[in-house]
Amino acid sequence: MIKEKGILFILSGPSGVGKGTVRKKLFEEETDLQYSISMTTRDRRPGEVDGVDYFYKTKEEFEQLIKDGQLLEYAQYVNNYYGTPRNYVEETLENGQDVFLEIEVQGALQVKENFPEGVFIFLFPPSLDELKNRIVSRGTESQELVLNRLKEARNEIEMMDAYDYVVVNDKVQHAVDKVKTIIKSEHLKRERIAKQYKKILEDELS
Repeated sequence: MIKEKGILFILSGPSGVGKGTVRKKLFEEETDLQYSISMTTRDRRPGEVDGVDYFYKTKEEFEQLIKDGQLLEYAQYVNNYYGTPRNYVEETLENGQDVFLEIEVQGALQVKENFPEGVFIFLFPPSLDELKNRIVSRGTESQELVLNRLKEARNEIEMMDAYDYVVVNDKVQHAVDKVKTIIKSEHLKRERIAKQYKKILEDELS
């Protein structure tokens, strides 16, 4: 019997495009996916569980993992590190489970450099006007910050060439259906199946 290795899927796109909404809806419908658990140096909040909400590390431990190349990506926010641990992702994939990572564009480009075999999906807004409306409708940001976010979004959209797929988030369900199609099609790719069959033949003939 073929034991299929899992695939790392990375969903990314500009701020305000709806990554979190699409990911949440996808996980309501696609129960076989494992959401990537992040690592952080921030203090654990009441009720949070190590290895469930985050992997909690000291600043020294985290910085050693950076030096050892054990993070697929990382960033620093308000004096705390956040990142994606390589070991957790690789072990989950080896167990045959797909891992799903929802992340900002800069983080996705780091993952691309460190784990190029991942499948990179760019979530695209229907238009820049729609993206502006989504950012403004949050009601939490000043006009200056909205303009800065839009400028950054334009820069991030230009990085689309680094991705394998582009999904337009015109309606959440449409976007989710497209992501599910990508997941299915990636498991049917010839090179993935061929590798598995070659391994079986080698084992049988050895």
